[in-house]
Amino acid sequence: MGSGTNVGVRTAVYPGSFDPVTVGHRDIIERAAHLFDRVIVAVAPLSSNVEKRPLFDLAERTAFLVEACADLPNVEVDTLDGLVVEFAARHGAAVIVKGLRALSDFEFEHGMALMNRRLRPEIDTLYLMASAEVSYMSSTLVKEVARLGGALDGLVSPSVARALHEKLRSAP
Repeated sequence: MGSGTNVGVRTAVYPGSFDPVTVGHRDIIERAAHLFDRVIVAVAPLSSNVEKRPLFDLAERTAFLVEACADLPNVEVDTLDGLVVEFAARHGAAVIVKGLRALSDFEFEHGMALMNRRLRPEIDTLYLMASAEVSYMSSTLVKEVARLGGALDGLVSPSVARALHEKLRSAP
């Protein structure tokens, strides 16, 4: 969770809202952890994205990710402040990792990657295709399944499933 450059260490940042973290996110994190010496999962506050209405607050989402990544020694979880590309630069990362499920994800991410490249040409974006078994999964879809009383086994961790059910039971 510190800042600064780690010379000789290949660092990547995997940013997202993770509302909540799914096994699809975990798939990307685990694969990035095999590719890089250090992976920082950067949890976005969501306040800057008006299209996303968070179910879980920043502290809850961060705690879920810390739990999800506990067995990955080269993965850290931190909260994102400001631009992802500037966060990456402060943490000595040369790469921003983005997970892609479909062509529509690429279209959205491509524009962001180009802007990031303009702001910080030394930082690249690496796209990892979602594994086939989780390519359909999104946090939004998981929340909808939970809202409608569907089973969450294999979609999120048991602790996230419990929290989803509790949060949705107490929602107005």
